[in-house]
Amino acid sequence: MKNVATTKEQGSKNSVWKNIRSMKEFSVLVILLVLIVFISVLSPAFLTVTNLRTTAIGFSCNAIIAIAMTLALVSGGFDLSVGSVLGLSAVCVVVLTNNGWSIWMACIVGILVGIFCGSINGLLIGYLNLNAFITTLGMQQMARGIVYVLTNGGSIGLQDAPGVKAFRVIGSGSVGKFPLLFLVCLVLVVIGDILVRRSGIARNVFFVGSNEKTAMLSGINTRLVKTMVYVLTGALSGLAGVLTASRFGTATSSTGSGVEMTVISAAVIGGVSLTGGKGTVAGAVLGVVLMSVISNILVILNVSVHWQNFITGAILILAIIFDALSNRKKN
Repeated sequence: MKNVATTKEQGSKNSVWKNIRSMKEFSVLVILLVLIVFISVLSPAFLTVTNLRTTAIGFSCNAIIAIAMTLALVSGGFDLSVGSVLGLSAVCVVVLTNNGWSIWMACIVGILVGIFCGSINGLLIGYLNLNAFITTLGMQQMARGIVYVLTNGGSIGLQDAPGVKAFRVIGSGSVGKFPLLFLVCLVLVVIGDILVRRSGIARNVFFVGSNEKTAMLSGINTRLVKTMVYVLTGALSGLAGVLTASRFGTATSSTGSGVEMTVISAAVIGGVSLTGGKGTVAGAVLGVVLMSVISNILVILNVSVHWQNFITGAILILAIIFDALSNRKKN
């Protein structure tokens, strides 16, 4: 009897280990650890407190957006406007504060701007059934256009005003050795991952992404689900814009530029399917961390910025190829 029990226990352990190895997050984590060991041997500068702190702060806002982008991709869509909405929210915070508004009220407006942009995307995609690519691309251009108008194609610094110093602490302060911005990101990611895995609302998003017609016949309000997904992407993009303004104390015409491609690439690398119905926040965020580490490695190795853009694009194409191949195997 003991041998049978031992065999069952061993089989159970093997099954758990097999499930862990089959998770895309595990693969990304292994690649991440290998890269960290590789660059640490190559350059001791990587594991310094300063570099790790800079890297953590650098990927925090992208990781926050990745929470919402995961749901957008899982629902069968995506959002190309997140970078421009981030930039617009950051600019609004700086401009309003410089014109006498309370910094905290300006932050609320910055987040509301993100929600407004996301609501427009959601209503057009969810209720008018417009193409997500065209709709969010249009919003990207409109938001970026307003950013250029407000900044006059340049940059605007956050002037000293009541509350500004406390506001700047969020983006540049620390709790012990951990950057406060990273801790804010970590809390949001943990909450986001738990909700996506266990909440009924998130389950509806998966149903919609897997088969929208079946979800509709099951009684799910697919239009509302898709709309709320884009409202969330707008809200978190707005929050990321506020945190970006806190971090840099300035807003430029290029703030947030290219964020959408980085986040989508990271999400796909982390196992979120471009065809919808599959993905986790943890996987997407691990993808963001991996992309950030790769970028940091390229900087340490003095690789040209132009080649960095090429490598980022190549990683995106490879991620899409792997995603397509894995979907073919399942079909």
